[in-house]
Amino acid sequence: MKRIGIIGGMSWESTQTYYQLINEAVRDRLGGLHSAQLVLYSVDFHQVERLQAAGDWDRAGDLLADGARGLEAAGADFLILATNTMHQVAPAIEAAVEIPFLHIADATAERIRADGLSQVGLLGTHYTMEEAFYRGRLRDRHGLDVLIPGEAARDTAHRVIFEELCLGRIESSSREAYRQIISGLVEDGAEAVILGCTEISLLVSEVDATVPLYDTTALHAAAAVDMALS
Repeated sequence: MKRIGIIGGMSWESTQTYYQLINEAVRDRLGGLHSAQLVLYSVDFHQVERLQAAGDWDRAGDLLADGARGLEAAGADFLILATNTMHQVAPAIEAAVEIPFLHIADATAERIRADGLSQVGLLGTHYTMEEAFYRGRLRDRHGLDVLIPGEAARDTAHRVIFEELCLGRIESSSREAYRQIISGLVEDGAEAVILGCTEISLLVSEVDATVPLYDTTALHAAAAVDMALS
């Protein structure tokens, strides 16, 4: 079994979901008392969020690259970054280490393409929905047509993530707001919707939509297990 290196803490609520999903999958596939071999580097999310808000992606990249080097030194065979938004600095992480880096957008897009879909909605933070590092990768590497909500809906999606989900708050009014946003994406032609923030699956699930929802946390964790057991 390969040792998984996880850069987490963004937020810790979703990182604990990664830990649970990965260990459950290893147990189910190997049986008995098997669990995953992994090492975790967990950041102070307050520091990362301040760098995001300031647009200081270089310093954020340096911070996570330091974590990646620590995980490599601790014996990780490959890395995952347990957040969508901070894949903005994936190149800095990849440049800092010799071991492979498993990108969350690739794990998600490969499942979508395998299911025969090509036009998808994307939910996440402002950064993930609006900037090219994520949408561009889905389009250019995987041929997906990516739709995003209108400005007001993007503001709502972003606010709920940072002001509620990252603080462990689950509000029924926010679930209804997300349902409406998803419905709007479907009306615009989305065949499915990517839950492009690792906290969104804490709020909504398949029962909240009329199209498939692709949970990036679950897909990324499953891909990590595949790689660890390959």
